[in-house]
Amino acid sequence: MKTTNKVAPILMTLLMLGMAGTATDAFAKKQKYKAGKVDGGGSISGMVTLKGDPPPAIMEDLNKGKNVEFCATHPDTKEGGIRPRHKVMADGGKLQGAVVFIENIKEGKAWEYKGTNFDFKTCDIFPKITVVRKTEKKEMAKDFVNVSITNQDPDILHNPHGYAVKGANRKTLFNKPLPSKGDVANVTKNLKRLKDDHFFLQCDQHNYMEADARVVWNPYYMVTGADGTFKLTDVPAGKYKVTAWHPYVGEVTSEVTVAGGADAAQNFELAVK
Repeated sequence: MKTTNKVAPILMTLLMLGMAGTATDAFAKKQKYKAGKVDGGGSISGMVTLKGDPPPAIMEDLNKGKNVEFCATHPDTKEGGIRPRHKVMADGGKLQGAVVFIENIKEGKAWEYKGTNFDFKTCDIFPKITVVRKTEKKEMAKDFVNVSITNQDPDILHNPHGYAVKGANRKTLFNKPLPSKGDVANVTKNLKRLKDDHFFLQCDQHNYMEADARVVWNPYYMVTGADGTFKLTDVPAGKYKVTAWHPYVGEVTSEVTVAGGADAAQNFELAVK
């Protein structure tokens, strides 16, 4: 009995500490971004480069799929119905399609994000790599369309299939057929269940149609173009974790200090897997 009495207070203390830790973790996960006005903000700019040669293009044989004649009208289609598909593009080492974003900022500039629309056109998806804003019920109008998909192809059935991606695992978020040109799928409600950082979109009718998006929690992000450069503006003075991410190369994070009214230079290099 004496042993039990001595152990009980210790167990109670450990239990309370564990509960406090859990509460702290939960609170940290629920912290929201606060948008407002930034006075005397700075910026973060640089270039994202690829170490090594990009992987070769995937040579899709359209003859093995559906709607061959129409899908072959895609401008990249070669003789014999072969269409090269590049998942990683880096001309001269400058990585295109990298998403650069601030990880841990709690307060800053207002959102300019107007929603993301994916066009299914000539048996392809545009844009290939983009961002999707994390759905926040209280911060979005009820009629706000966060993510939509539009069929731009006449008389072609497309079947957008959206996934949440975590590592090698995929979880279905929605599967919505679009049988006619002009059909639009508003999948905003479906993405409320998206808890991971990577959103993947594919057409079940033409599985070579693919697109990827990084989920962002704040408006400090940019997708690099062909020159690999980026610039994040109106950043409040402070120290931040900044990440460069590419769905088929990986990601790298650096700590960047921003001074008021100044530009902080930061380059990123991602290595071919």
